[in-house]
Amino acid sequence: MSENIIEINSLTKTYGKRRGIEDISFSVKKGEIFGFIGPNGAGKSTTIRTLLALMHPTSGSASIFSKDCIREAPAIAKDIGYLPSETSYYEQMTVEELLDYAAALYDKDCKDRITELSKRLQLDLKRKISELSLGNKKKVGIVQALLHSPRLLILDEPTNGLDPLVQHTFFEILQEENKKGTTIFFSSHVLSEVQKICDRVAIIKEGKIINLQKIHELNENGYKKIELIAKVEIPNNYFNLVGIMDYKQDANRASFMYKGEVGNILEKIWRLQVSDVSIEEPALEDIFMHYYN
Repeated sequence: MSENIIEINSLTKTYGKRRGIEDISFSVKKGEIFGFIGPNGAGKSTTIRTLLALMHPTSGSASIFSKDCIREAPAIAKDIGYLPSETSYYEQMTVEELLDYAAALYDKDCKDRITELSKRLQLDLKRKISELSLGNKKKVGIVQALLHSPRLLILDEPTNGLDPLVQHTFFEILQEENKKGTTIFFSSHVLSEVQKICDRVAIIKEGKIINLQKIHELNENGYKKIELIAKVEIPNNYFNLVGIMDYKQDANRASFMYKGEVGNILEKIWRLQVSDVSIEEPALEDIFMHYYN
């Protein structure tokens, strides 16, 4: 049985009368790339900040490397790389000075690693932080999270501000780190990113976990996405089968998700005499919206 790097049990954080997270429980296995998805305000950052002891939970518990996240936070921090959703740095430092300062906190010689990562991400080490764009500040955060070769990476909306080419390089770096044994906790509201890189995913809605599945199970949960164009206007309630959801129709065009006996829907489509039809696996975005609706 795989060792769990992260263990969260009935974790709750409230802000007075305002909701934070409520009774969250899940684990992340060693060597896993774990996706944590939900829209902004769902509770992703609150969960991460509690894991990192940046805030204390109202109730429940969490551990990393089998150590309590609150009581043993300093020991845990040595082996974690953290990229927050929003970064804030000493503006008058150069990139190199800031990264050297970060490396000193881990008492490691990270110069070669900093040079390698900065080159791959096209990050200028000589520029001042105050001169950097949002995307380049995000690159600084990526290098800072990776420079000490941590056992666990915790990434909160990591691609915000990165252009597509840099995102591609970033994902390559993450996959390389994972192959070396690094566990990755990847929090995002960009569902295509999670679909591309993660092994399992937890969906959070209004502070609660509403689903926890392997990515391939989530993609292959039986739903089919169907779009078609008929030769004539589609009669009202023609597709009145159990298992149809998100139905949209405009005269002779229809689109919907379907979960049920494939033969039944194929017969309905055949009797309709369509001029064009598409049946495919739904994207994670479609499945995600199903859970939210």
